[in-house]
Amino acid sequence: MSRLVRGSALTLICTLSPLAAVARDGRLAVVRSPENASQWAGITSRLQQAGVSYCTIELGDANPDAQLRSDIAVFFFPNIETMSGSQVILLQSWLSKGGGAIVSGPTGNLSQPEVRNQLRSLLGAYWGFPLTTPATLQPLRVKSQAWASQLGLSSTIKGGVMIPVGLDSQTAAVWQADGTPPAIVVTPQTTFLGWRWGVDRVSSSELDVAWLKAALSRYGNLSGGGSSAPSCLTSGGSTRELPTPPPAPPNITPQRPTPQSPPQSRNTPQRPISQNPPQPPVTLRPPNLNEQLIIEPEAEQPRSQPRGRRGTAISRAQTRQMQQELENLIGRLESALLLAAATEQENMSVSDAAERFQAADKATNPSPEPRATLVAREARTGLQTFLQLIDRGQYNQARQQWERVRDRVLASYPVDQPVNYPEIRAMWLDRGTIVRAKSEADLARIFDRLASAGINTIFFETVNASYSIYPSEIAPEQNPLVQGWDPLEAAVKLARDRGMELHAWVWIFAAANKRHNSVLGQPSNYPGPVLSRHPDWAMRDRAGNLFHPKTQKAFFDPANPEVQEYLLSLLEEIATRYDVDGIQLDYIRYPFGGTQVNHTYGYGTAARSQFRERTGVDPVSLTTNHPLWNQWAAFRIEQVDRFVAQASEQLRAEHPEIVLSAAVFPTPPTERLVSIQQGWETWIRNHQIDLLVPMTYALETEAFQDITAPLFTQRQRGSTLLLPGIRLLRLPPLIAVDQVQLLRDLPSGGYALFAFENLGLELQTILRRTQGKQPNPLPYRQPFQTANLRYQALQREWVFLLANQQLSIESDSLQEWGKQADGLATALQNVSDAPNPRNVRLAKSALFAFERQFGTWMSQHAQTQPYQVQAWENRLQSLERLLLYGERIRERS
Repeated sequence: MSRLVRGSALTLICTLSPLAAVARDGRLAVVRSPENASQWAGITSRLQQAGVSYCTIELGDANPDAQLRSDIAVFFFPNIETMSGSQVILLQSWLSKGGGAIVSGPTGNLSQPEVRNQLRSLLGAYWGFPLTTPATLQPLRVKSQAWASQLGLSSTIKGGVMIPVGLDSQTAAVWQADGTPPAIVVTPQTTFLGWRWGVDRVSSSELDVAWLKAALSRYGNLSGGGSSAPSCLTSGGSTRELPTPPPAPPNITPQRPTPQSPPQSRNTPQRPISQNPPQPPVTLRPPNLNEQLIIEPEAEQPRSQPRGRRGTAISRAQTRQMQQELENLIGRLESALLLAAATEQENMSVSDAAERFQAADKATNPSPEPRATLVAREARTGLQTFLQLIDRGQYNQARQQWERVRDRVLASYPVDQPVNYPEIRAMWLDRGTIVRAKSEADLARIFDRLASAGINTIFFETVNASYSIYPSEIAPEQNPLVQGWDPLEAAVKLARDRGMELHAWVWIFAAANKRHNSVLGQPSNYPGPVLSRHPDWAMRDRAGNLFHPKTQKAFFDPANPEVQEYLLSLLEEIATRYDVDGIQLDYIRYPFGGTQVNHTYGYGTAARSQFRERTGVDPVSLTTNHPLWNQWAAFRIEQVDRFVAQASEQLRAEHPEIVLSAAVFPTPPTERLVSIQQGWETWIRNHQIDLLVPMTYALETEAFQDITAPLFTQRQRGSTLLLPGIRLLRLPPLIAVDQVQLLRDLPSGGYALFAFENLGLELQTILRRTQGKQPNPLPYRQPFQTANLRYQALQREWVFLLANQQLSIESDSLQEWGKQADGLATALQNVSDAPNPRNVRLAKSALFAFERQFGTWMSQHAQTQPYQVQAWENRLQSLERLLLYGERIRERS
């Protein structure tokens, strides 16, 4: 046996060869912790009834002289809600060697967030939330789960809803409750039981024993005659080499022993993607007991305002903020549940549904409450409890209650139900991922993942720090890490084959990057392949420095006509040689500067010369209080605007079908124009771009909303589609889902995820289950059809609520609303079928009239459902934007 080093007894997991134990009569190792100590009598009683050979191990044992039995094959974690990062890493190592694990109850739910996320990846599921009432556990009778086909596996017990998250996760049993949610989820190596096993008040011993036997049958011969050992540990003895694991038994598929690292930061090189589906990350290096999960550096994404430290009072302002956060979150959840539920709603006109609603006898034929109503009521009750705790001055308990309600609501998102909603679902495919692909075959596997996740638009990094990803006749050098093949050519083909669009993502004025220099083996101050050949094209700060001290990037001088000509030629080459669907302008700005004179930028040779010719003054001599300072600022803004105008005119003249987008900063105009000279409002006003992609990155949805919502307030932006960005780095998957839902409740064209290298297994699985294989039109290609389908989705929601008697509306307004709703449906269907000027005009007229009266019709419903009504108004406004956009591109063509 291997020697146990000091630390948690779970360290012993890493010293075993589980497959060797499975090949013999293996033993079950049952983990005991302070959390299940009070349940231990019930747990051990059931283990003895099951007749299984088992031993026990303390989760916190730290005996340095102990040794572990060599016959252990499977670990059982009954009802352990708190685990450390070190313990999860060690569990990861156990599974990587082919070991099995059974868990029950809300395993790990009280652990740190990063630990919870790692556990979810390892176990393939997590405990979402408890059921409010006992429900019947029903195994699924399918051939692939013959192990769960014996008698005695069905009974009514108290449990929780399981959320599958892995590509190989399978539901083995469901609850006979609303929506038949998962009750047991398995992967090839793990079994997750959705109730507290071994607790008399939860389930009977007969049911617990039956499911334990069924689960153990997946791992080979573990019967062993029912012998038990008081401990899995022994004392003394010498260490010995571990035996070589034999082939795995039929029911276990051990993970391939390919070393992988914990989650990596954006610029860390990764190995090429393998042909097999991605598996949870495996750590095969010797574990360090003092090590916690490796966490990536803090992302530069804003968070909501702090809610105060534990132990401190919660102010009135903080209370209002926390209350509003939960109310908004509950509103988004209700919106998501309604959208998912209404997807299956039968087609019916709103006026017909309104007549049935009025005719229904609500007293004698009450409709069952939809899931959204039940979940929202429970959440609002929890919110009231939070406010009561605040009133009593119990601030720590209030914070805990707030977090419980938030987590419960997030866990209630319908992450396994398809959503039929036409939108742009974009993903930035970054240079690092492309470089690691190495070949078209590797790139194809990436595109398969994107297609399965329902992504319909790819922003493919094509020019980065002056290196082209393809062999160019304009750019002086192809990225040396991809020489020998043409990733752009392959990407266009792969996207076409999968029904996706590919847009070339191009760095415009950012010309060099010190971080990339280190990857390519270049000196740190190397100015890149273009500026090294044309040093007079460079932009500098007032002191003459080339690289920005914080971002470590060097920029072209936008005022230089040779720079603009070069960049326009590069865009033309991409559009001409490759059948790309669009081009995205990135770094279409100056470097970040401030009011401090030495931290302003734009002092290139051409810019200084041109400004001197205009004013007689060298801008280097200007200070912020100089009369010409504002003119100098306007001069720089003008250079960026001129390039966007020229790029738009040139591309549309030769390639009218190309969609032009710009990745921009969402900061307020005054601040943005001063700091980076980016005035995208002008580009929108002049109809020079089709998609505005603001980088609205935030780690919490409230901060995300604060950044995003103001972008939709100005009517002149109606003819350009807005596609806010969501940064996935360190963003929990359910927060990403929540942010996507917020965008669906705003007048957005869809969303863009940054970036592929941060797309984790859990979020990919959610996207695959909710939006994969949804053949909807693209808003920027078929805006009129999109508007029609979006309105049909709204109609289904209204019909669903009317059918379930969940819509509050004055009786004298009901028929008029239904009549107008049906009239708008006809107008939108007509413009979808025949988008001629007359039908466009009639659709706009019908929509504007409907919007004007909608608030009055819904005034009663808004008293109890203000978020829902506001979301509907926003979605009606999205139809307006689609009609205006469609009208513009139709005139352009």
